[in-house]
Amino acid sequence: MVKRLLSEGYKVTAVDVKPFEEWYQKPIKEASCHQNFDLREAVLVDNVITINQFDEVYQFAADMGGAGYIFTGEHDADVMHNSATINLNVAYAVAKFSPKTRCFYSSSACIYPAHNQTDPDNPNCEESSAYPANPDSEYGWEKLFSERMWRSFARNYGIQVRIARFHNIFGPYGTWTGGKEKAPAAMCRKALETTPGAKMQVWGPGTQTRSFMYIDECIEAVRRLMESDVEDVINIGSDEMISINNLARMALDLASRQQTEIVNVDGPVGVMGRCSDNDMIEEKLGWRPTMKLRDGMKITLDWIKGEMRNG
Repeated sequence: MVKRLLSEGYKVTAVDVKPFEEWYQKPIKEASCHQNFDLREAVLVDNVITINQFDEVYQFAADMGGAGYIFTGEHDADVMHNSATINLNVAYAVAKFSPKTRCFYSSSACIYPAHNQTDPDNPNCEESSAYPANPDSEYGWEKLFSERMWRSFARNYGIQVRIARFHNIFGPYGTWTGGKEKAPAAMCRKALETTPGAKMQVWGPGTQTRSFMYIDECIEAVRRLMESDVEDVINIGSDEMISINNLARMALDLASRQQTEIVNVDGPVGVMGRCSDNDMIEEKLGWRPTMKLRDGMKITLDWIKGEMRNG
């Protein structure tokens, strides 16, 4: 998003708990103002909002990761506390010190009820299906709470808020190792790591389905939403659904490891089916994603290959 906004001529301040030296996106360093601090610190959030009086704020920050981080239960308290604190701090600072700022909040498809996602071939992720609420993880509950919190601030303080539920966004410059990576990056890395005669492990039965959206299309959708008058919470995701085993096979094929055998093992799975319902985004914004999953996976795998080669 920083790269996109800079390309459109905006002055950008990027705030991250990660030191800039650890960012993959080094080329943006000279053109943007990077501030390294923890958004859980309310005074620091107040200061950056008050001083800058931003036209727009994009609130992507969260304590999150892939299935190995979200669905084990080991990080539930941190996920809920850290993410909720960040959202409370940013919303309060905007409402109090810069109420004319338009805000974007990135929610998640994880807010959808688990009971609507038991059939891997026919999940229901229509926006209106969010209630009665029954997310499958504490991460989903926190995202749903923060949706309601942001909308409450919009009603009570008059700030402009746009909210979208992301469906598995992936691409280069994302986490690809260390335990917080999501399925596409994990599959690409595992495929590249396989050696002749080795087997590739995939968590769960492999029949569970997901849809994955390439990062550039996600950014395009977010920009369109921010420039619109749409106040509804909408899905931003691809509707190209694939099983996890087939995602693994795709990664192996792209890595020229077609002979590698996939072995399904016990591990965190989440819901059995999830796919973005894009009827509302097409109706409200006149837009749908068009990039094929394989094309995005190829770009991502090539980038990860370069990162592995460079150590």
